[in-house]
Amino acid sequence: MKGERTEIWHSKFSELLALVTALFLLTTMSVAQEGLAIRSNVNQKSPSAEAGKVYLSACAAVQREFGSSHDLRPRVTLVLGVEKHAEGVDVDSREIRLVKWNRYMFAQGVVILAFEELMPKTQVLLVAKRAVAWSDATVDVGQIAK
Repeated sequence: MKGERTEIWHSKFSELLALVTALFLLTTMSVAQEGLAIRSNVNQKSPSAEAGKVYLSACAAVQREFGSSHDLRPRVTLVLGVEKHAEGVDVDSREIRLVKWNRYMFAQGVVILAFEELMPKTQVLLVAKRAVAWSDATVDVGQIAK
């Protein structure tokens, strides 16, 4: 009798664990469809719901601030559990690396990556080239008098 209860308990526990895992994966996948993926290097509670809200809010803020006509949804990977010296935004890999979940640091990273999407590297290079050309085209008033 006791063995049957233990077997039933293990069976129910396994089903519950599978359900929780499936829900976690579905939540992560739905956030990832928006451009956000979350990876944790330590056993922390996943902030996927809050991270998704902050991600969308930061994207909308950049879009409003710079008057973009298209929806900004940069590809972002939030990496939790990194070493303190590795914390920050890696623009090339599109990663926001945090020791632990911090909504303000995450929002700053999303803003940086959303702005990067707003002005891609090719456009940055063109604007920089134009700025240098304009600087060559201007003459200091003191130079005119000579």
